[in-house]
Amino acid sequence: MPYTFAQYQESADFIRSRIGDFQPRVAMILGSGLGFLGDRVENPVAVSYRDIPHFKVSTAPGHKGQLLFGTLAGQKVAVMQGRMHHYEGYSYEDVSYAVRVLRLLGCDTLLVTNAAGCVNTAWKAGDLMLITDHMKLFLESPLRGENLEEFGPRFPDSSHLYTPALCDAARQAAQALDIPLREGVYCYFPGPQFETPAEIRAFRTLGADAVGMSTVPEVITAGHCGMQVLGFTLLTNMAAGILDQPLSGEEVMEAANAASEKFSSLLLDCLKRM
Repeated sequence: MPYTFAQYQESADFIRSRIGDFQPRVAMILGSGLGFLGDRVENPVAVSYRDIPHFKVSTAPGHKGQLLFGTLAGQKVAVMQGRMHHYEGYSYEDVSYAVRVLRLLGCDTLLVTNAAGCVNTAWKAGDLMLITDHMKLFLESPLRGENLEEFGPRFPDSSHLYTPALCDAARQAAQALDIPLREGVYCYFPGPQFETPAEIRAFRTLGADAVGMSTVPEVITAGHCGMQVLGFTLLTNMAAGILDQPLSGEEVMEAANAASEKFSSLLLDCLKRM
């Protein structure tokens, strides 16, 4: 069942009891193998998902399952070290629940990262991609059920979910750091099985550049809340059928670790420009 506004408020009040008058501005969701950036938060206060009323537990590999509040690159941040996924058995309301709670805590911007398969055959594993748009072709919306007017309108616009001004800041950061940055469309697939070669061919025909199992529910919810959004994908592997080899979760983690330095440098520079 969809959550009530009172439940979101209860979660926010519990977190507030842990962090006091600290007011985060930027919420960050760190995907598979990318939680290392949370280790750089200054004066961190950690709050486990298990302790927060109505939060679900993150079970995916490489996800610590905690919120970190502190300062990073001069910004007051709330960092999610790990996210919830639909394939873990959670509803889309569960998956995106934290976004609304962070909005109640004062966050007006969402910086989201993920690890995904590369659909664009002109690119390669290890590339970084700025998400300029996404596709979600089936299943429910995290906004189903009674609309909560406290967060946003019944029928929110999705024309610019990924904020153009923040995308420009990301381009400037990449240029300043001399980090090659792809730009493209992220296609959401619920998982947990990797996609078939036929599905990848179909997604490519429709205009997808990357495919993954996260991010889109949270971004839809953030857009409904009126938050600005900046999104990045680490292309950890070529998608199914492009190379003659099986896909694995271990491959994703290895690629994330290999790209940690350039990815963290880019994200930190983007924070400074917000």
